[in-house]
Amino acid sequence: MNVDRLKKLLDDVAAGKCSPEEAMSRLRGMPFEDVEFVKIDHHRALRKGFPEVVFGSGKTPEQVVQIVTRMREEGSNVLVTRSTPEIAEEVLRAHPDVTYHKAARALTLVLSPPQKFPGYVAVLCAGTSDMPVADEAAVTCEIMGVEVERVYDVGVAGIHRLFAQRQVLESAKVTIVCAGMEGALPSVVAGLVDYPVIAVPTSVGYGASFGGVTALLAMLNSCATGVAVVNIDNGFGAGALAALIMRAANR
Repeated sequence: MNVDRLKKLLDDVAAGKCSPEEAMSRLRGMPFEDVEFVKIDHHRALRKGFPEVVFGSGKTPEQVVQIVTRMREEGSNVLVTRSTPEIAEEVLRAHPDVTYHKAARALTLVLSPPQKFPGYVAVLCAGTSDMPVADEAAVTCEIMGVEVERVYDVGVAGIHRLFAQRQVLESAKVTIVCAGMEGALPSVVAGLVDYPVIAVPTSVGYGASFGGVTALLAMLNSCATGVAVVNIDNGFGAGALAALIMRAANR
């Protein structure tokens, strides 16, 4: 249930095209629907501007298919993050029009084109190994109506690669920066731009990176202004935050 569908339903009731009883039947899934193993929050699109997101990790393919099916029946756009190939295979078998973003490990279904916002979010990653997290952030932004410019493999080990992208950085409204190892790239980027930088530590690195903890602590201790940090490997969280910033800026 999104704003447009709810408004049309209320207009139909007011015009006598739909009885109050039928309207109540259509609204039965609000604010959530209890489907045995999950309580689907059909009300979230009205509160947040985007439907509930399905976290695929830990769920069976059959469970994800059932959730996607119910969300689709309610007219919701769908984003499944951390989708395994097995989950993707089952969902695509049930819903062939779903898009599988292999690099991002994500599935998307767009029934209603999201509201578009002017400008774009730049999504950067330090190295190729950080790309799955960066792609998750990019796909999240895109399904929430935000244009993305991807800039990959521009880490501090070859800082001239980043400087070659100055025009992309300077024209962005928000930048998401994904980096593992020592996590230095967000500080460098934030020292160059005058807008928010969302830092995403990744679990990429050798032993002393501690699965991304080193990058996380480096980003939290950044001396550059305007850096916000999300959890390790949380590309979705970064993409959602960037989209909310864009939405608020253009409200």
